[in-house]
Amino acid sequence: MDRVDRCVVLVDAGYLLGAAASLLAGEPARSRITVDHAALIQGLRERAEGDTEQPLLRIYWFDGAPDRVPQPEHRRLRVMPRVTVRLGALTRSDGRWAQKGVDAAMHAELTELARNRACSDIVLVTGDGDLLPGLMSAKEHGVAVHLWAVQAADGDYNQSEDLVAEADERRVLDRAWITKAVRAKETGGVCAPAPAPRPEIAAILSAPLPESALAASAERAAQAAAVHNGASAGPATEQPTEEERAHAAAKAGVPTPKDLAGLRGPGAQPAQHPANQHPANATLRWSSERGWIERPGGQAGEPAETATLPTLAQLTTAEQRWADREEDITTVGGDPFEVGQVFARRWMERLPDPGQVQKLSAMYPRIPHRIDGELLRYAARFGLLAHKDDQIDEHDRYAIRAGFWREIDVRAAEHAPAGEQSGR
Repeated sequence: MDRVDRCVVLVDAGYLLGAAASLLAGEPARSRITVDHAALIQGLRERAEGDTEQPLLRIYWFDGAPDRVPQPEHRRLRVMPRVTVRLGALTRSDGRWAQKGVDAAMHAELTELARNRACSDIVLVTGDGDLLPGLMSAKEHGVAVHLWAVQAADGDYNQSEDLVAEADERRVLDRAWITKAVRAKETGGVCAPAPAPRPEIAAILSAPLPESALAASAERAAQAAAVHNGASAGPATEQPTEEERAHAAAKAGVPTPKDLAGLRGPGAQPAQHPANQHPANATLRWSSERGWIERPGGQAGEPAETATLPTLAQLTTAEQRWADREEDITTVGGDPFEVGQVFARRWMERLPDPGQVQKLSAMYPRIPHRIDGELLRYAARFGLLAHKDDQIDEHDRYAIRAGFWREIDVRAAEHAPAGEQSGR
């Protein structure tokens, strides 16, 4: 099979953007730079075609992502012409984020392209010495390998010396080239300014919890502590003292779903205060805040006042779904607050009865679980709520809901009777 005269670019995004951040912002954190990905891809294409004197076949963009979930930048890149995105895992070790599987994917693509004679020239934008066997294999198959480096902040190499020695051609992407598509974020000093406070998030975080739930959480924590200390748990009906309950509550914090479910479980004891006693038909129906609240009645496990509210999926046509996906890829930035706003805006615009906005607004700060679950699934498309440090990012979760409520609040105010204010 004859070799095809065209070029392919393989980009290690971690190297390219990390080195660019070091050059422009003084540290390799990608959060310190802003990237115009369209301009960057166009610059890579023009530079590759100029250096190799061959037309471009494709640019492969290799990057890491938590749980391999595409981030907003990946979603934009993979719909660009001649761009293919390959994702490895992004994991945290010893307090630092590290890519897993990216170099192996680049090695596999490099050797496969050369073996299949898919191109005459391959451009590697990387500094990783692990690609040396793949580079040498490509050369053995008659492919010219061009190695590109990002100008190092200290003027030295930021690439493997073995890669530099084995490459057929080497070029440096200097500061002038990099700044056509990348710029350092303004920090106003040595440290970046703290993000502006959002009172909506604080309001949702401080939503009142049922006293009975706190009592159950305290009781479970006290019993666990007693077992840990080798003390006898005593009869099932024995209750912890008020001092033990208060101490356990301080340690336990927010009650878990198990704590709350225990309120109605076998052998559960009613709270001592009459206001905390539960009616026989009370069930746990809410899951959209730190802890759940009990409400009697309702249909299919949901309060009657919100059971008739439709989900966004029920309100969306096939044409709208297609348009939504295009907007998500090209416009929505992936900020959790913004994601909540976009979801709420679509939901409200498609409601057949505007009065349903007022009905939902009265539920603040809790979102009916059907709509809440749909909101969080939508946010997951942007890589939000992925596992970070082995736990869900709770701030993202509440920022998403705060954005949702901000948009609902604006629309509810538009339709509220004269003189009425939301109070949020």
